[in-house]
Amino acid sequence: MTAAIQRRLEIPEPHSAERTELHPDLNHAHVRFIGLGKTYNGQQGPVAALHGIDLAIQRGEVFGIIGRSGAGKSSLIRTINRLEQPSSGRVLIDQVDIGEFDEDRLVALRRRIGMIFQHFNLMSAKTVWQNVELPLKVAGVPKEKREQKVRELLELVGLQAKHKAYPAQLSGGQKQRVGIARALVHDPQILLCDEATSALDPETTQSILGLLREINQRLGLTIVLITHEMAVIREICDRVVVLERGRIVEQGPVWEVFGNPQHEVSKTLLAPLQHALPEELQSRLLAQSNASDAAVVLRLQFTGSQHDEPDLAALFSALGGRVRLLQGGVERIQGHALGQLLLAVTGSALGAEELRQRAGQWAQQVEVLGYVV
Repeated sequence: MTAAIQRRLEIPEPHSAERTELHPDLNHAHVRFIGLGKTYNGQQGPVAALHGIDLAIQRGEVFGIIGRSGAGKSSLIRTINRLEQPSSGRVLIDQVDIGEFDEDRLVALRRRIGMIFQHFNLMSAKTVWQNVELPLKVAGVPKEKREQKVRELLELVGLQAKHKAYPAQLSGGQKQRVGIARALVHDPQILLCDEATSALDPETTQSILGLLREINQRLGLTIVLITHEMAVIREICDRVVVLERGRIVEQGPVWEVFGNPQHEVSKTLLAPLQHALPEELQSRLLAQSNASDAAVVLRLQFTGSQHDEPDLAALFSALGGRVRLLQGGVERIQGHALGQLLLAVTGSALGAEELRQRAGQWAQQVEVLGYVV
């Protein structure tokens, strides 16, 4: 990687009038939304897309914005480069309010902010090389510098051998790599990803997310990513905010939101990643049972508040009797152990409530689901 790729453009020091005093822990936020609102004019009257958004995105982090369709994700991310003009509130980049930028300053701002899209937005009549080079030609960059930059970027995204190919000859993942290279031509400090993996298959999604994480680490970019897929957030993001009807309903480190979601929307979005109670077991589950061979069914939830994985040998020994693992698993997110175990305990001298209390020494949340015979 050459120094040209790794350098970052310096933002001019704002004039004193442009400085905005923030809470001390937000003074170094790369992107800051203050009371942000956005209203569109619809056929039936004004439609509010965003309401009072207060949010800070730190320099160099990968920040996820998630929500269902119509939650306001795209409206929010597009205010960062002023493709959307807020109806109220402010957007600050490095404590500079971009709301009053004239056209010249907007052009300079947008060159510091790269953007990649769900459907790639490539020009079908131009080669890979030409698609990446185009923004540099428009900006009047000399040919020799353009060639050097395009060559470096194609190497970065692994498409050196495809520089003469046209978009129709590329896979979806290769097209998105072209889009990423094009977004980096002006050495941006911020990279916006608008559903960048939604059109890709799972394997290709993993490779693109890996590339974005590499770019984040090698170039020190701040990446803001919107998606409706919690699996994408889990894979790459440091922190996440959940939007619903234009409002923030939950935010925090990814491990915390995944391990113990507080809002119903967050729980709904996480549901596809979690193991529901199997229908076969649900049909056999009893609220009470006096049968000697009845098994107490426990659900143990690990929310990540403890870094260590659960000691299953110690857990099973403490419960006594025969302990069977019906389903579940534990994974690590940002160094925290998260997951869920569904256990069936038979032949223990302990009652259901005592089993729940014993299991609570290892799991943060324990629930007695019932009995199966």
